Amino acid sequence: MAKSRKSLVVPRSIAFSRQSGRCFYCNEPMWSEDPNEFALKHKITLGQAKRFQCTGEHLKAHKEGGTAAQSNIVAACLFCNRKRHQRKTPPPPDQYKKMIENRMSQGRWHDVKLN
Repeated sequence: MAKSRKSLVVPRSIAFSRQSGRCFYCNEPMWSEDPNEFALKHKITLGQAKRFQCTGEHLKAHKEGGTAAQSNIVAACLFCNRKRHQRKTPPPPDQYKKMIENRMSQGRWHDVKLN
């Protein structure tokens, strides 16, 4: 029988607050409840706002024994989270964060500019 996974709803919410609503990787603002309000505030489309939805990210992957403990969960925007896990071998969080910081400094990460 498959090992059950604990919900990330509470740890994600705590991480979102702890990080002041900003993505762990790209440091852009995220939304957790109302994409319409976020889109209006940042003058972007609802489709563009979807990329900035708050997700829970395991620092140590669940498949590697990582748990849903608060110390192992950070809040990451959907875009950063998906891009990390689309890689054949996802890089460690600290390495991935540095890569994104480098790309952000060159204007090569998000194609959506938030104001």
